[in-house]
Amino acid sequence: MIEAGIYHTLTVSRISDFGLYLTDGESEVLLPNRYVSLDDKEGDEKKVFVYHDSEDRLVATTETPAATVGQAAFLRVVDKTLHGAFLDWGLSAKDLFLPNRNMVGRLEPGQSYVVYIYRDRVTGRAVATMLLRDYIRNEEIEPVKGEEVDILVALRTEQGYRVVVNDRWWGMLYDNQLFSPLAIGDRAKAYVRKVTEDNRIDLSLQKEGYGEVQDAAGKLVGLMRAAGGFLPLHDRSEPEAVAAATGMSKKVFKRTAGYLMKRGTISMDDKGI
Repeated sequence: MIEAGIYHTLTVSRISDFGLYLTDGESEVLLPNRYVSLDDKEGDEKKVFVYHDSEDRLVATTETPAATVGQAAFLRVVDKTLHGAFLDWGLSAKDLFLPNRNMVGRLEPGQSYVVYIYRDRVTGRAVATMLLRDYIRNEEIEPVKGEEVDILVALRTEQGYRVVVNDRWWGMLYDNQLFSPLAIGDRAKAYVRKVTEDNRIDLSLQKEGYGEVQDAAGKLVGLMRAAGGFLPLHDRSEPEAVAAATGMSKKVFKRTAGYLMKRGTISMDDKGI
């Protein structure tokens, strides 16, 4: 079944004056001429994204949207109407609709907001919502300690940042785990520090243990090379100076520098490394 808001791998069933008709064996969808090449022929397979056009018809595109159904995203408001707002979805021919009932607070054109994309049960259209708690829940948590996850920064709190983990769960990045700038809407890789008994996911932007040092070592050597082979950091450098220059905590920096010195990669004195 061809559904809106997700990718499909479909077969070219016929060629028309308007473009290629693609099929999944049961139904067809048009891929307009602007996405077609002279090399396309019947029987070819094409990976496309499917959405509803302004006339409520399913249509395919080879463009890449900012997010698909089942994902959270940080999207910019391009227009507002009596019925809702339209968001820049990354598609040239289609903006994503955010109904009034799914809004939180007052939205301003030109500003970006964190939303979740779902498929409306009545119309089958892909639409956005700011009511993230309807879809992001800490139930049946799958990530385990040490696992790498994808995060979207959603909210600033007194303790740090609340983030969406793998588009499914809520997680926390506490301020004492942040050693580089972070902002609402940022996407990043993070690592699970622990999953608590009350289903809270605590995260870090750096690996813990030996893996953390290995990753940090590569980063530190890269920073040194970019700076001409020297960084004015040492054991007595202030933690703020270390974080600003490397994005690492003082603890990780010292462990990493020690690891590299043992390998003979760097040397350190009271002027730097």
